[in-house]
Amino acid sequence: MGLVGVQQNGNGEMGLAGVPLGSKNKYKRMNSELPEDYDDASNQHHQEDTNKSTRRYVFACAVFASLNSVLLGYDVGVMSGAIIFIQEDLKITEVQEEVLVGILSIVSLFGSLAGGRTSDAIGRKWTMALAAVIFQMGAVIMTLAPSFEILMIGRLLAGIGIGFGVMIAPVYIAEISPTIARGALTSFPEVFINLGILLGYVSNYVFSGFPAHINWRIMLAVGILPSVFIGFALFIIPESPRWLVIQNRVEEARSVLLKTNDSEREVEERLAEIQLAAGIGNVEKHEEKAVWRELLSPSPSLCRMLVTGFGIQCFQQITGIDATVYYSPEIFQQAGVKGNSNLLAATVAVGVTKTVFILVAILLIDKLGRKPLLYISTIGMTICLFSLGLSLSLLGQGQVGIAMSILSVCGNVAFFSVGMGPICWVLTTEIFPLRLRAQATALGAVGNRVCSGLVAMSFLSVSRAISVAGVFFIFSAASALAVLFVYMLVPETKGKSLEQIELLFKDQHEWQGSEVEMGDVEHLVQKQ
Repeated sequence: MGLVGVQQNGNGEMGLAGVPLGSKNKYKRMNSELPEDYDDASNQHHQEDTNKSTRRYVFACAVFASLNSVLLGYDVGVMSGAIIFIQEDLKITEVQEEVLVGILSIVSLFGSLAGGRTSDAIGRKWTMALAAVIFQMGAVIMTLAPSFEILMIGRLLAGIGIGFGVMIAPVYIAEISPTIARGALTSFPEVFINLGILLGYVSNYVFSGFPAHINWRIMLAVGILPSVFIGFALFIIPESPRWLVIQNRVEEARSVLLKTNDSEREVEERLAEIQLAAGIGNVEKHEEKAVWRELLSPSPSLCRMLVTGFGIQCFQQITGIDATVYYSPEIFQQAGVKGNSNLLAATVAVGVTKTVFILVAILLIDKLGRKPLLYISTIGMTICLFSLGLSLSLLGQGQVGIAMSILSVCGNVAFFSVGMGPICWVLTTEIFPLRLRAQATALGAVGNRVCSGLVAMSFLSVSRAISVAGVFFIFSAASALAVLFVYMLVPETKGKSLEQIELLFKDQHEWQGSEVEMGDVEHLVQKQ
């Protein structure tokens, strides 16, 4: 604080070292002419800078944590085209093709089951690292495989790695994200799955011109590249603050929360909620049942959580999305598209559509909420799946039939990406209590992967029995049931902290009426 000049004032007040100051002096304090709200404006500017820095840091953590999902998406997308050339090169049968495609999802359930306990033991961050290492081992073996048997060994390893990755990334992001942006950020793994699918489709198209004994190997080898970025990410992202609290590393958890929340007051509130949810600091802390015992004999509130989480995961797959992606070349061939290049180009259109509409979901999920997007998604999918069945059964293989089939497939993946795709994982990571979250989410991922595998491994056989159109009529019926499931059993979780959502399920009446009550509260707050 500087002083410039001297002058006696009317009150005879003295300044520094006997220098009088007052209203009549012609010199003033250096800050005396600054506006009264200068400090407020400065503080506001500083707070805005802090908020931007926090948002960038959380965004970077979500992106890096989602890189494992690129591996899953790439495998799904690339296998849809690579299988054409694997069949030609290794002379595999149709049954072997179904097993090769579907086994990854079945085996991944073992990774998902192990992932819950592993992440509780070694942390969310290092479980993601383990997932990447196992997947890359499988990818290398598949790339070099001289026979169907060796290819299957690589596929099994890749499936276990995917099982780890598919359950841990959403858990980590949900636990590190601030409440206001949790829905959008927890959607990131689904975004990266879609990006991986698109890259797989593009890889199929780009490398399809190479000889059949080499092109599918190049396609699979490209999937190894993301491991470099995952290795780099481990030096950037922190451990989950909620896992740190469970380990009694409270100061480390506070340090992470300071980086991911806008104010110290919010950090202390979040830390107190997490400690309460974890049972730390509770004087009358009672002895809790083992996690799996609690999951197998759940309380009424936990039972509602399990029905919602497990059910939404199963509905995501029994509506046929993985079959649509894996077998899109076969679907378009049935519709009348000729030639491998044309088939693979059509799949690229599907990949672009799927990726673009997941971005729409990210923009809307924390504004419209989870439940409205699920309604839009499931109703739209029901219509598109039914129209695809009609196109394949009634319109034949003419230009109109081809156009309608491509439009229906693209419409189905678009509606899936807007709601059922990302929100399935968002809900599963939101609704379970902290002490159960990792292993309950793993249980949901098991249901997801089992349904995916069963659909993928039976699609060709069932379509031979009742026609491709008949299969999509079944998928349409399953999607219609999903609409009913969302209406009856899925609560709205937008705008609630993870700890508040846990309380939401403890009272069934509050659970069913939460959407209206929350809306009323928000309306009153806005009015005030």
